[in-house]
Order: sequence, then structure tokens, then C-alpha cells
Amino acid sequence: MKRILPLLVCLLFSLSLISQDYFYKDFGPFDPSIPSPEAFLGYEIGDYHTRHDRIVAYLEALAAASDRASLIDYGKTHELRRLVILQISDPSHLQNIEAHRQEHLQLINPDASIQDGDLVDLPVFVNLAYNVHGNEPSGGEASMLAAYVLTASNHPDIERYRRQAIVFLDPVINPDGRDRHSQWANSHRSSVLNADPMDSEHNEMWPRGRTNHYWFDLNRDWLLLVHPESQGKLDWYHKWYPNVVTDFHEMGSNSSYFFEPMKAIGSKDPIMPIENYTTLNDTFALYFQREMDKLGSLYFTKEVFDGTYPGYGSSYPDLQGGLGILFEQASSRGHVQNTDMGQITFPFTIRNQFVNSIATVEASVKHKKLLYAYQQEFFKSAIANANKSKVKAYVFGEEYDQTRLQAFVDLLLSHQIKVYELDQTTRLNGQSYQPGKAYIVPTAQAQYRMVQTMFETYSEYQDSVFYDASAWSLANAYNMKYAAASKMIGLGKEVSKDDLAATQRTIPVSNYAYIIGWEDYNAPALLYHLQSKGVRVMASQKPFTIPTSTGDQSFAYGSLVIPLQKQKIDSDELREVLLEAANEFQVDVHAATTGYSRSGIDLGSRYVSAVEKPKTVMLTGDGTSSYEVGFVWHLLDQRVKMPITKLQTRLFGRADLSKYNTMVLVSGSYNNLDSTAIQKIKDWVSEGNTLITFGRATAWAIGKKLVKESLVKEEKDEKREKKDTTERKRYDYVQASEIRGRDGVGGVIFEIDLDITHPLGYGYRDRQLPIYRNNKVWIAPSKNEFSNVAMYTEDPHIDGFITDDNLNKFLKKSASIVVSRAGQGRVVLFAEDPNFRGTWYGTNKLFLNALFFGELIRVP
Repeated sequence: MKRILPLLVCLLFSLSLISQDYFYKDFGPFDPSIPSPEAFLGYEIGDYHTRHDRIVAYLEALAAASDRASLIDYGKTHELRRLVILQISDPSHLQNIEAHRQEHLQLINPDASIQDGDLVDLPVFVNLAYNVHGNEPSGGEASMLAAYVLTASNHPDIERYRRQAIVFLDPVINPDGRDRHSQWANSHRSSVLNADPMDSEHNEMWPRGRTNHYWFDLNRDWLLLVHPESQGKLDWYHKWYPNVVTDFHEMGSNSSYFFEPMKAIGSKDPIMPIENYTTLNDTFALYFQREMDKLGSLYFTKEVFDGTYPGYGSSYPDLQGGLGILFEQASSRGHVQNTDMGQITFPFTIRNQFVNSIATVEASVKHKKLLYAYQQEFFKSAIANANKSKVKAYVFGEEYDQTRLQAFVDLLLSHQIKVYELDQTTRLNGQSYQPGKAYIVPTAQAQYRMVQTMFETYSEYQDSVFYDASAWSLANAYNMKYAAASKMIGLGKEVSKDDLAATQRTIPVSNYAYIIGWEDYNAPALLYHLQSKGVRVMASQKPFTIPTSTGDQSFAYGSLVIPLQKQKIDSDELREVLLEAANEFQVDVHAATTGYSRSGIDLGSRYVSAVEKPKTVMLTGDGTSSYEVGFVWHLLDQRVKMPITKLQTRLFGRADLSKYNTMVLVSGSYNNLDSTAIQKIKDWVSEGNTLITFGRATAWAIGKKLVKESLVKEEKDEKREKKDTTERKRYDYVQASEIRGRDGVGGVIFEIDLDITHPLGYGYRDRQLPIYRNNKVWIAPSKNEFSNVAMYTEDPHIDGFITDDNLNKFLKKSASIVVSRAGQGRVVLFAEDPNFRGTWYGTNKLFLNALFFGELIRVP
């Protein structure tokens, strides 16, 4: 043992020397009492993919070894991994960090009067954030190098950075995805590294490590706030409002390196101040240029990536008076890989991310005064812009669905948007808004730009090719009725999250039946809860008005009826189960005093049918969209509290489909399903079951003749074709990507006309409904006149970019939802994904209706 220890010390010392030479030789000397990453981990950075728990443990070791660093937790992931930030600064700043936070918050107060001299001693706040995509691991490794240098280095420059900045280092935003990828890369690593791109090390299996536990892209979730990773980060963010935020990514192995400035923003009139993407970006770019030139690393700017969508980690800070900065490194996708320009190694990718981390801190310190002035002016200009706008407030409300309404209010409050109760009946644009069921958002507030993000819609753009969505008005995603007010309306009480707390429900005793409206967002969750407890539930297929313990009540299509007769449990136990469900899901339960209605059908009508408990299977794995699979899984698991079997397509041949009554096919190619598998699906559906398809799965089902439906084809114009042969269009080759790119449908919101008498439309009171589309699957209207459940309205465009050809030749001639008979069963064909990114509360019920009410659909 005595011989082993010196050898181990020598080994760790030699590793440290190697890393110092490659990564941070210019930043010495270092405090010898503070461990380097290599000394702590036992291997050189880049030799392995470091597990998230080891990264956190290293940051803990830094905080324990030095008073220049402290570690805080800001949340946990779905898989209960810690979300942490290492605070690094001069010890005097860390001791007074709360005082600095309070002083810094004055920058975002438009009413605060701050002189230049007031900010001299205030450190600049820099958030170094890494690894939002789990299989882009260079950032997570670089975070340990940056943490070590900023904590342990005694170099005069680093000491100056600590005196003039507080660095908030977030090593891994997506721990669940990172560990999924790290496990793959390390498990497939050879002792003799294999650079062949075809080696398994470089090719993760589905769903890969990019996404979080539910296979969502967390770099789209800053705005949507569906997941605990984003919720925790945003809660932290609005306590600190950092001046600079980094967002380190990876891209294709044959690329080089990207840093901002980005491609021009696609919006015609960007709501972001021009100084953000000119003055600030250009200033910081000089530091990144210097570092990359010094290393000889190739790079590019002003191409491909744009900051139009406000929900990225590099764009959301731009709407909070900060500077968000995107970095994209060509990925080694493992430890070393051959590319068109030779080999790319993991340490090489890490070093590029590391040097730009330090350069970011340097630039932030150097231009602290500029950043302070910008952040202060940002929020003042928000008020000024609002005062110039014709829109003085937005009024929004929902009469029948309090869960969905409160979810939208909660989202606004999470983004620090001020919301007030509506204190008087207000009529705008033909819509009446009632106190208690509506709210008002004044535009003249510090978060005016976020108000614009939530409510404004656009039809004109200065660009036609977008890196992500061109539409994101979340008022439409939540199907909120809203209107812009040109004059200020009286404000009621300001709303806080405490006002959204659950309320205690009571249920009077009924000796006949209980009735539950289907309008509330949580009604499907309540229904499944009842079914899982053995309660027999029926659904009304026509509306009715009936006496209840609180007087006559009207119920619409899809209302749930729970008769006391023929239940497996007695009336007292039934009421207890209902009371439990009503309080858990915050849905009202009414006690009917009779089965005889005042108007409409009676409770014993043939139009009141038993609802079968859904037993659902969803095909997953290669050939399916992991995103869309995740959207379904998350919705059912987290909100409906309902299990769903995720069946890998490679196991489909062995599956006994008789156990299920509903099958979901999300977008995908399904190339690995052969003719036998396709026939198996056909036979299963024809036996009386329900198949639900989204997007490209809909096109696949039509192409494989699972249904007798078709896709819209462009109409041929013989005269035009003859003319085109003599007048062919011609473009320069360099324009190809832009011209071809604009033909895509990258994310647009349209209005549909929904048949609310159809089981798929149950729970909706208005026929008009916003829906999100990001594909080019155009379903031709069914020849069966009762099967076109949702069609696009005459003027369907709400928000986002679409070409005239796609709009007029395809979308307007297509259907959004078609139900097609298949033997004794039915196929529900969705052109879009109604569960997009977990945030389309307004269209989730279309999908849930297909799950719960599929058996009620009788295609005439």
C-alpha cells in the first residue's frame, strides 16, 4: 500500500500537468489546496464522459476547498438528479451576495433612479450555462475546467474577474439526458479509440440523449415551462437577472464552431432592442474571435442559427435585459471521430467551449458599465414602447374551463407578467368577459416584451426560413379568448400564485346520479381516476338541462353521468371516490335529484352510453418521433395519471394486441413494420378498436391503405404547364437553401372549425379553435360527409409564416381531423400533433377524446 500511494500521487500529478498544458496553461498559478478536475476524477478531462453526479461532486469539492465558491441547488429533474449552480466570486462578494442581488434588482426597476457612480462596486452577473442537450457533452466537461480556473487560479486577470463579477456556473441543465448519453458513450468506448463514424460509440440508439426524461427538448422550454428543469431555472433567473447568459451546444461533426452574432432575426419588427444583436453581440464577438484565432480553430458567425423563437436558452435572456450568447461546437459524438477534415477529438471540442467560457467572463467584466446601462434602459424602454402602442391592455378569459384558465395565468406569473382580476363585465370584439372568469394584463409594465410574446400574432416577416417555430403566441396555445383593449380598463386585485391555490370541493348526496361536465381540462384525468377505482361511467352524446341539488344545471356534449344503479361499490363509497377525485383534479361534481330532464335527453336515454376504460399502446423506437412519443407519454403520465404501454416497433411482432383497445402512432416512417405487421394492425382495428395517428403517421396510414382516405394533391393546370415549359424559373445556385427552405412549414398557428357534436369535439363550446402545425401532411376531406371532424376556416391563418402556395393550394383544401371507418373499428387521423411540446392545452382534449370516446364514434 505504501508503494501504491506515491504512484497514485505521481499519476494524478502527471494528469494535472497534461491538462494544464492543453487546457489552461495560461491561467496559472493555481492554489494547490484546490483540486483540479483531473485530480478529483482520476482521469484527464476528455478521456471519458463524466457522469452528472461526479460533476456535482467536483463542484462540491471546490466549494468545500475554497471560500471563492459556494454551491446552491435550484431544483431536481424528473429522475431526481440535482440541478445546481456554483457561485464563484471574491469571498467578500459571496458573503454579501444577497445585498448584491437586491442592489442588482434595481436595474430592472423602470422607476429606479440609478447614477453611474452607484454601480461602480456592483459586480456584473454572469451565468455560464451548459449541456441543455444531453448528448452535446463538451459543455458539461468544459464547465469543470471553467469552475476550476475561476476558483483556483491566482492569475491577476482571474483575480480581477472575481473582484468585478459573480459567476453563476450551471454545469448541466439536462442531467437526465446527459447521463443517458454518457452511459452510452462510455459503454461503447474501446481502449483503442475507434474513430470510424459507423462505430456504435458514435451512434446512439433511440431516443438518444438529447432530450430529458420525457424526451422533450429543454432548449425550447424556457418559454413554455413544462418541466421542472426549466421551472427551477426560471425561478432562479428571475431572482438574479444575470447580465450575460451562455448557451453551449454541439452540432454536426463535419461543421466547425459557431458564436454570435446570429443570422438576422426573422421577425419584421423585432421586439428586442437593436443594441442587443448589434452593439452587444459585436462587442463580445471580438473576444471569441481572438480566442479561436489563437487556437487556430475554424468558426463561423451570422449563419444558420437565429434567435427569433424566444424560448431558447440564448434568446430568453435577451427579453430580460441580458445578453444571451449561443455557442455551437462540431461534435466528436464520442471520444474521437473521423470527419471530412481529419479527426475531431473530445478534448478539442471541450477546449473550444472552455476558452469561450473564460472569454465571456472577461468581456462581461470589461464591458460591465455597458451591460448595466443596457439592462436598465431595457426595462425603461419597455414602458416607453407600451405607452406608444395602441394596445393598452389584453383581456382574456374562459367561462367553462377554470383549470386551463388558471394554468395560463400561472404561466404569465412565472414570467413575472403582472395580471389583474377583471372587476367589471367587459365587451371587446364581440366577446363578453365576466369578472371571476377573466383577467386583464396591462401593457405598461416592465415585462411588456413578454406580454407581446404571449399575445401578439404576426403575418409578415423579413425572413422566410426559421431555425425553429415562426409562431408561439401562447394565448392561442391555451385556447384563450382574448382581445386587445385600446383604452385602459379598470384593474381589480393584482393576482398572485397564492390566488390559484386549490379550493376545497364538496358534493351533496344524490340518490340517483352524479354528473360532471366535460369542459374542464382535468375532466379526463378525473374520468380515468374513477375508472381505475371501478366506477362505471357514462357519457352523454346530446346536451340536457336537469334538476340538481343546487338547482337546474345545463350540461353539454360529453358530460359524464355516474348513476348509483349497477355500480360495483355502494353509494357512500361512490361519493367518497367522487369527492377524492373532485378535490385532486379541481373539477365540480353535481348531484342530480332525478333522471328526468327539464330539456334535452333524460339520463336513461340511448344517447347516454358507457365509457370504456382506455387500454392504450403506443409504438415507439426507431422509425418514430421521440419528441411526439414524449409529448403523449408526458401528458398521460403527468396530467391524466394514466399508464400507456410504450411498445418498441422491433417487438411489435411478439405483442398481443388483444390487451389494448386504443393504439397511438405518432409521426414517423414505420419502415420496419412489414406487410405482416401492417395486416396485424388492420385486423386489430377492424375488430372494433381505435387507431390514432398524427402527422406523418397519418400519411403512412393512408399510404398503406389502412383507411380509404387520401392526401391533397396539387391540381394540374395544363395551360400553365405548357407555359412553364417555355418560361422556366431560374435562380442562382447559392439561393437554393433559402428558396427551398421557405417551402417548409416550420411552426404556424391556424384556425379550425370543429364539429363539437362529434365525440372528438366533446368539451368544446366554440367551434373555432387554434391549432399548431409544423408539417406538410395535407389530408383530403373524406367522402363521408360526417367524417370531417375539423376543417380549416375560410381565413385560417392566425400566426406564423406560410407560403401562399402552401396556404391556398394545400391547407385550405385539406382537413385537420378525419375519422375513417375500418371494419368495426375506426381510425382517427390528425394532420397535426395536438400535444405539441406539452403546451397546447387548447388541443390536448382532441387527443384525449379520441382515447376515451373512441368506442362512441360510429362512422355513419
